[in-house]
Amino acid sequence: MNKEQKQLLEAARRAADSAYAPYSKFKVGAAVSTKTGIFTGANIENASTNLGICAERVAIAHARMNGQTRIEGVAVCCEDAPRNADGSINEEMCMPCGGCRQWLAELAPEAWIITNATHKIYRVDDLLPFAFKLNT
Repeated sequence: MNKEQKQLLEAARRAADSAYAPYSKFKVGAAVSTKTGIFTGANIENASTNLGICAERVAIAHARMNGQTRIEGVAVCCEDAPRNADGSINEEMCMPCGGCRQWLAELAPEAWIITNATHKIYRVDDLLPFAFKLNT
């Protein structure tokens, strides 16, 4: 990871502090990088489970609501992901869910994605190689 990516991951970690996760106890923060700055989000749960929203979608919406239509990078930090004996986190515990992958495919198709579980850098196509796309 380069310096910019490490800073974005740190912004995602800080965003996780704002998560509202009383049901899952799984706080997630996300940060997206645009030409004009960083926009963050955190997961917000609801007693009516399907009304909750993921951190990645909050961060993307935050950027869009501030006029940003090109997202360069996305960082996801799952603060409460269980740790292995060596302190590592299984990659799949910190990957965007299917709904977030579709949002990324539509609203951030060229973005790179990083998480606090690995030093790997992913592209949207790596996570959702056959994304649903409308013929426009």
